[in-house]
Amino acid sequence: MFSHIFVSVSDFDRALHFYSAMFDILGIESRFCEKDRPWAGWQSHGQQRPYFVICRPYNGQPHAPGNGQMIAFMADSREAVRRAHRTALENGGTCEGPPGLRPEYHAHYYGAYFRDPDGNKLCVACHSPADT
Repeated sequence: MFSHIFVSVSDFDRALHFYSAMFDILGIESRFCEKDRPWAGWQSHGQQRPYFVICRPYNGQPHAPGNGQMIAFMADSREAVRRAHRTALENGGTCEGPPGLRPEYHAHYYGAYFRDPDGNKLCVACHSPADT
């Protein structure tokens, strides 16, 4: 069901230390760490997804509860991403980024971003090459 979960942080180094220590105990593997960006991610042993990521809020604003948190749901096709986004907007959601490729994440990342009627940020993402 889940693709990935982002949690924003105000002090990256402190958070990296905290999560690294906790995940070492739990046997959760580091997937990447880019201190200059800054962001880091972890995954379950031998699994590509779902994965957990810490980062500063994407919008550059200070961290606050709810700012930077997002739940991303897996879609099996780009068409499913488009349908989910359209349905969200038709049912009271607001657009935070239309469906499209986001190559800064990886070559096939196709996602759409929106908020539910309560303002919770959500994403639907497909990680496969273009639909055939």
